[in-house]
Amino acid sequence: MKYDFDKIINRDNTFSVKYEERIRNFGTNDLIPLWIADMDFETAKPITEAIKKRAAHGIYGYVSKPDSFFQAFCNWQSRRNNWDIDRNLVSFSPGVVPSLSVIVNEFTDINDKVLIQTPVYPEFYDVVEAWDRIVLENKLLEKDGVYSVDFEDFENKLKHGTKLFILCNPQNPVGRVWSMEELQKMTALCIKYNVLIASDEIHADLMLWGNKHIPTATISEKAGKITITCTSCSKTFNLAGLQASFAVFPDKNSKDKFDKFWKNLEIHRNNCFSIVAMEAAYSEGEEWLKQLIPYLENNINYVRKYCKANIPQIKPSKPESTYLVWLDCRDLGLSNEELNDFMINKAHLGLNSGNNFSRSLSGYMRMNIACPRSVLEKAMKQLDSAVNNLNGGIKSNYIRGE
Repeated sequence: MKYDFDKIINRDNTFSVKYEERIRNFGTNDLIPLWIADMDFETAKPITEAIKKRAAHGIYGYVSKPDSFFQAFCNWQSRRNNWDIDRNLVSFSPGVVPSLSVIVNEFTDINDKVLIQTPVYPEFYDVVEAWDRIVLENKLLEKDGVYSVDFEDFENKLKHGTKLFILCNPQNPVGRVWSMEELQKMTALCIKYNVLIASDEIHADLMLWGNKHIPTATISEKAGKITITCTSCSKTFNLAGLQASFAVFPDKNSKDKFDKFWKNLEIHRNNCFSIVAMEAAYSEGEEWLKQLIPYLENNINYVRKYCKANIPQIKPSKPESTYLVWLDCRDLGLSNEELNDFMINKAHLGLNSGNNFSRSLSGYMRMNIACPRSVLEKAMKQLDSAVNNLNGGIKSNYIRGE
């Protein structure tokens, strides 16, 4: 069937964080929310039909996880990523971030060092510091808006007692799809220094421009033995509210350690809707995703072309994956506090502040472009008008360094 991603869906009064928490996060409802990473699109028809069928049953008691639930996930990984997973080494988790948090707690000790690559999803800081571990930052190198790994610094951080490396693959917010060569170098160094890898691959299905995801655990046999993969179809099919994900382990001992944590909290069951939704997504959702990807690509191209023609002071990234565009706003000449105030109160946009992704960073914002084109067009016009007014009503042709 043909899906309509231009359709405007009112999300008010649905307890949507993206909309209902505008006051809490931005101090006003008078803005277009383009921040938290969920999409303003209806999910695939097979998923909604599966949920409706389950809801019609009328009894929502405790549920067990059928083998087909895990098999659908394994089949998806085999079909799309050439990753043949041992079903017995797959665990359920309420989410990727909770999984990362448990891994930090169970596989490191207090005051151990945990390496992250910044700018990165802010919760990477949180899940480390919440358990009294020490964050080490391997800051990504940037050249002309493209980011790469500083391998000299990476190795230097690893060899000084790092116990765990949390990898974002693909990377959020800069949108890099790590190459085979980059992954080989990172995993080889982790093997050399006996560092465990927790690989967050939640954006792995949102490959743009023909890019191909490479699961970290597949890089080599040795890499597979030190990698725990955390992933879900919640980003892919807009199912974050169902709170379900998978973790894939290198061996039974590490899986048992992870599972015991959840069992001790009595958090080891799905809700009845996440089981049927995720199984339907992995088994029947591919056509929806096939139609989604070019829509996201067109939205990204629109933002980039609009900025180049009308707001050259703002330079959007071209993500290789995800629906998140990293905005370089340094040429506006604003501090982080001023930039946040500008976006909220002048452009009337709710974006993510760049310094949340790297605490030493200044002049960046993250924009979620997974919305109908008409919404994005309105947002860009508001941003254009705000920048024009900031420049005293004169269009600027200023380009950094010229």
